Amino acid sequence: MFGLLRLVLVLLIVQTVVYVALSFYSRAVRRDKLERWWDEKGKTGDKEAFVERGLRAYDGSFRRKLILGVYFVPWALIAVLIYIVNFM
Repeated sequence: MFGLLRLVLVLLIVQTVVYVALSFYSRAVRRDKLERWWDEKGKTGDKEAFVERGLRAYDGSFRRKLILGVYFVPWALIAVLIYIVNFM
């Protein structure tokens, strides 16, 4: 029982580290795209305000929520594996 608890705890810690890393990476990529788009279009005005508005819109986007799959996909795969091993 303690082995299972330790496995679950380690998996949750690894998932959290991966989630945080993916979140930071995804946000940095979005920031770079917004800044590149601003430069390519030759816009004038406050670039930082534009980027911040774009990042605020990104924070509520579906793509941002997909990163939560880091938590659900491994557990679903483990459940499927347990089912296949035990019942097929």
